[in-house]
Amino acid sequence: MPRSLAQQLVSLLTALALVPLLSIASAQQIRTGPATPPSSAVLWRSAHAEHAYGLPDARPHQKGVLTLDQKSFTFTGKSFHTSIPRDRITAVSAGNDRVEMWGTGGRVMRMVIPDGGGLAAAAVMHHRVDMLTLDFRDARGGSHSAVFYLPATEADLALKSFGDAPPAPRLSQTASCSGKPLDPRGVLVDLPDWDRAQVPAAYRALVYEHVIARLKAAKGVGNVYRAGELGEGTACPQFTIKIAIDAYKKGNQVVRAATGPIGMFTSATQMTFDVAYTDAASGVTKQEKIKAAVRTESESTGVADAVAKKLAKKYVTILKASASSVVSAPNSQA
Repeated sequence: MPRSLAQQLVSLLTALALVPLLSIASAQQIRTGPATPPSSAVLWRSAHAEHAYGLPDARPHQKGVLTLDQKSFTFTGKSFHTSIPRDRITAVSAGNDRVEMWGTGGRVMRMVIPDGGGLAAAAVMHHRVDMLTLDFRDARGGSHSAVFYLPATEADLALKSFGDAPPAPRLSQTASCSGKPLDPRGVLVDLPDWDRAQVPAAYRALVYEHVIARLKAAKGVGNVYRAGELGEGTACPQFTIKIAIDAYKKGNQVVRAATGPIGMFTSATQMTFDVAYTDAASGVTKQEKIKAAVRTESESTGVADAVAKKLAKKYVTILKASASSVVSAPNSQA
């Protein structure tokens, strides 16, 4: 074989041998390039989240994906996308509950199982879910809370993912009406006082959100203000509602479900509140005690709405009485 041809073959083989090395070097350069910015890195994700209540722009029981990154907490589904900036989140809590897998049908079936078989069925037909609770402020400073159902143990992982960053301050706000125009029929719902009983974060959040929702839906009620959203240039609501927990007792769905028809009357979740309604126009404060007991497979939302419904009904009565006194005052002077 001529020498020149041999040299050409050696050169060709050498070049071919260098191709994989060059590819590896190129790949290494790509891998060691600039990393994804930390702000867009996903710190935690749940693909099977269910919105219980409280998140603006999302309906109760909507299912979607929750993600947490350095900048925001986001809930995304087929027809919605809502995001909360992390610097507006004031608190994050994790808890768990046991829920009915098959609803009313499951409860009825267990009631007819003889010889205590309902207890064994109850243990199987209930499963644990996690509850993730977020407290946050809106753009105007108003206090909000949102609760999500997650698969077991995922709420704890979410809690750890938030890290040690200090939460945004959450301040109670009771309006002072001196020097401000009055907003007739407007009402401020201050943050409830939970110091007298140990109440799970999800229940606390749901009570506040259901009270706000019930008042907004009540006929004759004016603007409903959240704690924190009254600032310079805003009117002062005529009424302020202050809520304080007096007693709390958690029910047991498994025990209740296993005891047949008797279970429908036992082991309910119970809450008792002291509520004060203050009228800034007259300076009068009226107080009442509100009690609620619920025996359903969604006790956290059920008992919260039961309290809110009673509170809103009482407030409408007070509002009507206040309006009547204003109308009758000129007549009495005449």
